[in-house]
Amino acid sequence: MRNTVIALSLAAGLFVGGCTSSKPSASAPAPTTYTPDWTSLAQYNEQPEWFKDAKFGVYFHWGILSVPAFANDWYPRNMHVVGTPEYQHHLETYGHPSKFGYHDFVPMFKAEKFDAEEWAELFQKAGARFAGPMAEHHEGFSMWASKVTPWNVKDMGPKRDVMAELEKAIHGRGMKLMTTFHMARNLQLYADNPEAKTDKSYFPYEADMSTSSTDPKLRMLYGNLPAEEFYQNWKAKLSEVIDNYSPDIIYFDGMEGKIPEKYKQEFVAHYFNKANEQGKQVVITHKSDDFPDEVSIKDFEKGRMNEITPDTWLTDETISTGSWSYTNDLQLKPTADIIHVLADIVSKNGVMVLNISPKADGEIPQDQQQVLLQIGDWLNEHGEAIYATRLWVVYGEGPTKLEKAGHFLPVVKYTPQDVRYTTKGNTIYAIVLGWPGGNQQVLLESFAKDKLKGNLKIKRVSMLGSRDKIKHNWQDNGLTLTTPSEKVNDMAVVFKIETKGKAEL
Repeated sequence: MRNTVIALSLAAGLFVGGCTSSKPSASAPAPTTYTPDWTSLAQYNEQPEWFKDAKFGVYFHWGILSVPAFANDWYPRNMHVVGTPEYQHHLETYGHPSKFGYHDFVPMFKAEKFDAEEWAELFQKAGARFAGPMAEHHEGFSMWASKVTPWNVKDMGPKRDVMAELEKAIHGRGMKLMTTFHMARNLQLYADNPEAKTDKSYFPYEADMSTSSTDPKLRMLYGNLPAEEFYQNWKAKLSEVIDNYSPDIIYFDGMEGKIPEKYKQEFVAHYFNKANEQGKQVVITHKSDDFPDEVSIKDFEKGRMNEITPDTWLTDETISTGSWSYTNDLQLKPTADIIHVLADIVSKNGVMVLNISPKADGEIPQDQQQVLLQIGDWLNEHGEAIYATRLWVVYGEGPTKLEKAGHFLPVVKYTPQDVRYTTKGNTIYAIVLGWPGGNQQVLLESFAKDKLKGNLKIKRVSMLGSRDKIKHNWQDNGLTLTTPSEKVNDMAVVFKIETKGKAEL
């Protein structure tokens, strides 16, 4: 076959030293007990090495919102909004929301096929280093045995402490436990002003529906509570999960700006102090400015950074193209697209957690299992270039790049002309986002001698998953590598470049 040089243009991504967080001097020892104020809490190492090493995790939107299996995870809200497809579907399928409310789905959530050990085994096979449940969504149902609220999975629905089962299965396999909290949006900010119906509160206040009920029990589910009571419950629920299930990561979905600083500081202090008692390091994530960067890691929903950053961050992505929770028409992303996004995230100092969507009965659909197992197969062969890696001098090169950083970024399709870099010790990994073809020449322009400074020397080049000797030629315009004659992988391949010395720009 004729050799074709695939030129890979430099895509930016210079590493700039420094950090946005103002942390105490490295010589100052961290306190054994933290007090509930940001100055004390900022002394905690919010970016532990185990999290930087983990790179990939799995979580899931699963609960009462999985029962209707229609539209998306905002069905609980939109079923109350006249004119929406959810309202019309609810009317035709269950009756008017005033007669069949969201709370009437609770007995239908039985989780009869749920097996925590099977789930954890699947997550481990997928290559996840951390995993865990959506602890509570915007709709106010707790997925653990709670004494704060009667609306919990132990007292209603499955009548099982699924959080305890998952904690045992996940920790038992050496993975870290992640719990996600979306509950701040549950507080009805407009209960005293029914005309102000915005999405800053999840449930709309409707006079003829359960969302405006004065029944004490229903008010707790629908967030129609005095603000102070809601704040106290918010903190108490978090304390229950911390004390009873020992999560390693607590993720917040946003809107914690609604919670007073006092309660947030008390939560963080309790979590950090509990971790110290247990001799472990924990992680808090935040969106927007809900928590200070000095105590938590920034999360991007369906987004990421567009360049290398000194601080580690998180992206939460979906396995699907639509809803976060299960729906009957859920469409999935190609596995290669997920792997490409993972490589792009890791090359810029990020970590990815992938959301899946189990059915209400506790079954993880076969098509989702297949995607997870394909990711696991790829990581089993190429994970050396992902796990426990660090940044190179540039994140990558090629024609496909993000124009901006942030949440909900436009979907981009990567090509075999796109490369992302990671390092481990003196090894540089060039992750090519597709198969360039057999016996093809790939030019890595980031290695151009007229651009790259320092004393870097190349000792050996190989390709993960191949026994073929990789021919290479390092010149002024870059490093030319020849692919093996036989295909190694359709989705992405990795050149392993063993070096000595150091590259600089």
